Amino acid sequence: MAAGVRCGIKKSGKSDLGLIVCPTGAKAAAVFTTNTITSAAVKVSKEHIKSANISAVVVNSGNANTCTGQVGIKNAIKMCSETAKQIEEDPHSVLVASTGVIGKQLPIKKIVTGISKAAAKLSTSSKAGLDFAKAIMTTDTKPKQAFRRIEISGKDVTIAGATKGAGMIAPNMATTLCFITTDVAISKPLLGRVLKAAIGNSLNKLTVDGHQSTNDTTIILASGLAGNRPITSQCPRYKRFAKALAEVCDDLVRQMALDAEGATRMFRVMVRGASTKADAAKAARAVADYPLVKCAVHGGDPNWGRIICAVGSAGVKLNPNKLSCKLGDITVFKNGTAKKFDAKKASKVVSQTEHTITVDLGVGNISDFCYGCDLSAEYVKINAEYHT
Repeated sequence: MAAGVRCGIKKSGKSDLGLIVCPTGAKAAAVFTTNTITSAAVKVSKEHIKSANISAVVVNSGNANTCTGQVGIKNAIKMCSETAKQIEEDPHSVLVASTGVIGKQLPIKKIVTGISKAAAKLSTSSKAGLDFAKAIMTTDTKPKQAFRRIEISGKDVTIAGATKGAGMIAPNMATTLCFITTDVAISKPLLGRVLKAAIGNSLNKLTVDGHQSTNDTTIILASGLAGNRPITSQCPRYKRFAKALAEVCDDLVRQMALDAEGATRMFRVMVRGASTKADAAKAARAVADYPLVKCAVHGGDPNWGRIICAVGSAGVKLNPNKLSCKLGDITVFKNGTAKKFDAKKASKVVSQTEHTITVDLGVGNISDFCYGCDLSAEYVKINAEYHT
């Protein structure tokens, strides 16, 4: 069940408190930010995720509850205990997440009232799910949801996710706030494994501005109510579930990229010919993070020189005499030499809502990728005015 309400954290009066509840209890797994500075919510959830069963997740937007000391920790715990009281469960079975401005104490009295209000509105309806997705937004312009249904052991298994995120995204094992629910029956260790794999190949591949948040949290709840034969090994049933979960996460990450702060288009950087996975990933992220590449994409400019420059400064092993680059299917640079190409056609490729940049380092056969988006004047405007 889910709900989303207004409790008065945001001056705008928009929804700012969301609640997810699994009445029967769920196995849960999560990944969190690796930033040294973390939200009080992250600290509390890292402890609570160890519980055998999780009953609820409570989320606030508009305030990160970060750099708030012991008061912040007490407030995060209070959010869990108040939620637990409303659903008559153990506070340790409640996870908490926060997002918003850093350094301000939560208006905990308003939040407590909001939790009560949200608990009264809990529903399994699609509207309730949408209300939750809206309640966790900050600078997002639209809610982000994804859904898949597959068959496992002759039973229908559902996976649904909601995420928020538009800026301060360059994750490492988690990204922004993302909440996934499923009715699959699976062991807790395998749920953790499948979540990390799905995030690692989707949401963890997106960089908007190269800045990792203090609050990054991704949580998955599995109720087991689908009635499938429990997944207890990495069998074909596990692989089927893993594939569907990866599709949900990839759907969400594409929505995030296209709703990034000021973004008008996204791109995928595919790096091939690397000697190691680490080098492939590093080179891909270097291109996706490079401001001059992002500006070129915004202007529809097929400026491959900026891509090559980004790769060359990434600190990865490459062969300058075999280095190559393509924009979509158009080869613009091959074996260390510029190629003649139709600039107008290349500009059309770069101007698409989504396109792929392919770089071959020429030193091996390992590949990896990263998602990025363009950089516009609107990004500067949004972040210049974010706090004030």
